[in-house]
Amino acid sequence: MAHHDEGASHTHSSTGLAPHTHDGLPAHTHSSSGLAPHTHDGLPAHTHISSGLAPHTHDGLAPHTHEPLESPGFFSRRAPPLSMRDFHERAFTVGIGGPVGSGKTALMLALCEALRDKYSIAAVTNDIFTKEDGEFLVKNKALAPERIRAVQTGGCPHAAIREDISINLGPLEELSQTFDANILLCESGGDNLAANFSRELADYIIYIIDVSGGDKIPRKGGPGITQADLLVINKTDIAEAIGADLKVMEHDALHIRDGGPIEFAQVKHGVGVQSIVDHVVKAFKKVTKFN
Repeated sequence: MAHHDEGASHTHSSTGLAPHTHDGLPAHTHSSSGLAPHTHDGLPAHTHISSGLAPHTHDGLAPHTHEPLESPGFFSRRAPPLSMRDFHERAFTVGIGGPVGSGKTALMLALCEALRDKYSIAAVTNDIFTKEDGEFLVKNKALAPERIRAVQTGGCPHAAIREDISINLGPLEELSQTFDANILLCESGGDNLAANFSRELADYIIYIIDVSGGDKIPRKGGPGITQADLLVINKTDIAEAIGADLKVMEHDALHIRDGGPIEFAQVKHGVGVQSIVDHVVKAFKKVTKFN
């Protein structure tokens, strides 16, 4: 074992895994991954981790972890709806996810307008720091204002629909009980292609993308695209201006989703909306046995 004048006996290894000390600090190790407990300048022993496996928090959300993803996922292997759900406690919940600007809020408005005359509907929107999407629904009279709740998730919007769903469960359950709701709509904050709803939160999942990102988006994959119950490709009316090939998007989406359903739409103009509504109603009736 080597000795140094300024500290206790220690060793160095190329990885820093062997216990050693510097300048009289307690013996510790270094790990390139930060997994081994260690200290700096008298701070308590701790670890560093970049994979998200260690419990951590964002903006006051409960401590949680992020599971590493090894593949885009498979539609045929997606998590099924929970078999023991109590729809009296919380009504059938539709989760609507997708990147910022893809048309999530426009779809929320369209679904509210299509469903509200036949079913008891309520809605929860997620924004990271504002209540803009909820205010949009109120302004456009999607539902009575008291049936709409706006949730601020902070800087980690996917955590609010996957790892720490309590921030959404609370208002959803309250709305369900207050209005004897049949269907609840929950819009996630805009996020990346890896963001997908937990089945503990959403009984039916819609992921909406749009053509403005180019026709490469479907083949990039990610749980949002591959494991949502329905993939919506929005804003097809601007595909030519963007240079996006809708046939390529359809081919790639069907391939990466194992043939799972997709719908092309121009939600703002009402194109394709009825087909999306039909998917939602079919899933709702199948799971809840609603007549």
